[in-house]
Amino acid sequence: MNRRVKDYMVITAGVAIAVAGLNLFLVPNKIAAGGISGIATILYHLFGFPLGAAIAALNVPLFVVGFRMVGKSFAIRTLYALALYSALAEIIPVIGGEDLFLGCVYGGVLMGAGVGLVIRSGGSTGGTDMAAKMLSGRFKSLGVGSFVFIIDFVVVAAAGAMFKPQAALYAIASIYITSKLIDAMTVGLVLAKAFYIISDKGAEISRAIMEELGRGVTALRAKGLYSGQPKEVLLCVLRWYTEGAKLKRLVKKIDGNAFVIVADVKEVLGEGF
Repeated sequence: MNRRVKDYMVITAGVAIAVAGLNLFLVPNKIAAGGISGIATILYHLFGFPLGAAIAALNVPLFVVGFRMVGKSFAIRTLYALALYSALAEIIPVIGGEDLFLGCVYGGVLMGAGVGLVIRSGGSTGGTDMAAKMLSGRFKSLGVGSFVFIIDFVVVAAAGAMFKPQAALYAIASIYITSKLIDAMTVGLVLAKAFYIISDKGAEISRAIMEELGRGVTALRAKGLYSGQPKEVLLCVLRWYTEGAKLKRLVKKIDGNAFVIVADVKEVLGEGF
């Protein structure tokens, strides 16, 4: 019960932050940053349609049709977030404007942080995700991500044609900022890299990593198809900014001919992280 109450409190805060980004920065500057909120922004400026009513009118049909695709808990939390989002969109005034850069940056940051909090607490603010899932189920040649991109592109292009091209360019930047903030809120800010090291001096390198960097190393069995000889691939995950450069110097010092692959890591859980 305490966990559920905490989740709903975080969802409430997240929705409030997202709507603040929408009404104080994006809408006043006519930045239609894709999705339902972008369509609502266009309707608001062209026809004076209330933001909250537009968001509800666009989201409710999608939710009714697509709620079977999600679990009960997620559906209830999403319905709560949608209702609160529409209500706050009417309560928080649309003020400001005339500064596309600040509107893009601060609007994108607040939208990303707010939506990220809602997703992290097991809910959603609706939007075009459900529409994309339904379209992907019908047209299986394209995935959900492709349909989300298509819908956002159409909304941004329409806003650019109706308002001004600069607004469309800033909307694209705002979408990027929002997506990065959502990733940071839901996945985390762990800036880590996975190192795959192939060397004939694997034992010496792994010992140096454990002793000098204090990190664990895993040896993966492999086989060089050119030589036909068995190999060991060392796998080590490190914090990129503080330990990555040290590891590269260490490997080069021990074996200048070592083959090293550095891969991005989205999230790390466990000892040391």
